[in-house]
Amino acid sequence: MIMIAFLMGIVGDAAAQIKSSTYKNEIVEWDNKRLESLKSATGWVNLSGLFWLKDGENKFGSGAENELVFKDKAFPALLGTFTLSGNEVIWKTAAGNEVFIKNEKTTSATIFSNDETTAAVLAFQTFRWSVIKREDLIGIRFRDLASPLLDKLQHIERYTINQDWRINARIEQSVLPSVSILNVLGQTTQEKSAGKVVFEYKGKSYSLDVVDEGTTNLFVLFGDDTNAKETYPTGRFLYIPRPDANGNTVIDFNKAFNPPCAFTPFATCPIPPRQNILPFAIKAGERKIHL
Repeated sequence: MIMIAFLMGIVGDAAAQIKSSTYKNEIVEWDNKRLESLKSATGWVNLSGLFWLKDGENKFGSGAENELVFKDKAFPALLGTFTLSGNEVIWKTAAGNEVFIKNEKTTSATIFSNDETTAAVLAFQTFRWSVIKREDLIGIRFRDLASPLLDKLQHIERYTINQDWRINARIEQSVLPSVSILNVLGQTTQEKSAGKVVFEYKGKSYSLDVVDEGTTNLFVLFGDDTNAKETYPTGRFLYIPRPDANGNTVIDFNKAFNPPCAFTPFATCPIPPRQNILPFAIKAGERKIHL
């Protein structure tokens, strides 16, 4: 019997090691996909400008006389003009330049209107830009697909992978239909609530408000005692699986990630609400970025 128990212990240890190894590989793969996404053409690392439009004409180029100035030796003094009227934005290319939309040269086009779900993407050499709307603000999100930061970011520092930070949790429905979220612009929006994710840590119960973005997973913004010292100052983000029929889910802090503002000053990040600031250190997931 002693030998059987001993052998069972060996088998149990081996199974645990395999499980741990499989989980670490899962997180490594998650890291790789995360880095690939950040450095993609639509990722955050190549953002090189954010220009808010005023009503009427907004001239755009490297010349100091323009309303929107992007200093770059590859950029003409005047590339073109954005005209904002209400919620509509019209682009007009200045003479002597070639700007494209979907590989078609354009001289003038409506690139955004209030009823459009996606704005047109314009291209000039390695540069790309499109319109974004943030409440009452309409602006230009500007990218450089040859940004030197793309080569500079080779990895994202993270805490040691620890499966203990993968915690069983449950979703409790909230009486409130929305969650108030403040962004770095000082704007507050009401986001659809998915309830609260409730979990235990060191024998105590904690909860975080969850946002339903209408995608496969649910979105959590949270802060903790590592912020500013070891992780991004305002907090980090996390996605969790939608609950099963019994309300059960998992919150995996090894997949906590930095907000876009950690990689660029040209993002408009949401900030974790006060009730989502945890009173202990989450030493899991992504750490501070140094670019």
